Amino acid sequence: MLFRNKKSVPELDKRNIPAHIAVIMDGNGRWAQKRGLPRTAGHSAGSETFQRVAEYLSDLGVQYFTVYAFSTENWKRPPEEVGEIMRLLEKYLHKAIREMRERNIRLRFFGDLSPLSDGMKALIEEANAISETTSGMLVNVCLNYGGRAELTRAARLIAEDCKAGKLSPEDITEDMISRRLYSNGIPDPDLMIRPGGEVRLSNFLLWQNAYTEFYFTDVLWPDMDERQFDLAIAAFQQRKRRYGGI
Repeated sequence: MLFRNKKSVPELDKRNIPAHIAVIMDGNGRWAQKRGLPRTAGHSAGSETFQRVAEYLSDLGVQYFTVYAFSTENWKRPPEEVGEIMRLLEKYLHKAIREMRERNIRLRFFGDLSPLSDGMKALIEEANAISETTSGMLVNVCLNYGGRAELTRAARLIAEDCKAGKLSPEDITEDMISRRLYSNGIPDPDLMIRPGGEVRLSNFLLWQNAYTEFYFTDVLWPDMDERQFDLAIAAFQQRKRRYGGI
C-alpha cells in the first residue's frame, strides 16, 4: 500500500462499513495543472489512485465500488485527453485481467459501450467472463455513462414492452425501472464520495442515489488516500439513515 499515514482518523466501526461506495473521480486535470503538468498526467495519477483505493476498500470489506470513469459528456474534451483516458482504461483492463482471479475481484461496466474500440470491447468481454469465476468485491466502472441516458434507456425498454403487449402502463413500478438500469441486481450506493471541491452529482447515478449519503471534500482525486476514505466512512457512520421515516 502506498497510502499516507492515518493520523487523526477516528476508529472505524468494522460492523458498519458501507456495503456500496460510489465515487466521482474528480480533479485529475486540476491536480496536474497545479504542478505545471499536462492534464493527461493527472489522469495517469488518478488511475493509480483508483487501483490502490479499490484494493484498500476490498480489504476493508466493501462489497461494491462504483466509479465514474468517463461520462457521456466527456467526449466534448480535447481529443488528446479523451485518447489518454481511453489508453489508461485499456491499460487498467489488461492489468485487471491478469490479477482478477488472484485478488478475487469482479468487474462490471455501466454505460453505452457501442462507441468504444473493438479492442476495448474485447477486453471488457474477457473481464466479464473472468468475473463469472470470482466472488469478491464488484467494481462497477461507469464508462460512456450518464444518469439521464440510463433513465432514457430504461424508459425506452419499458415502452417497447408496452408496445409489444408484454406490459401495461398502469403496471409500471419502481422495481420494473430498477431492473432495466445498468445496475440491475446491485444495491443502491450507501455512500457517494465526491472529491475535487465540486458539490453536485454531475449526472451520476441519478436514480440509484435517491437515499445515498453524500460526502464532499476539496481533496483532488489523485490525492485521495486511505486516510481520506477513512474520514468519509467515519462521517457516514455518524449519520442516521431514516429513508424518509422518523
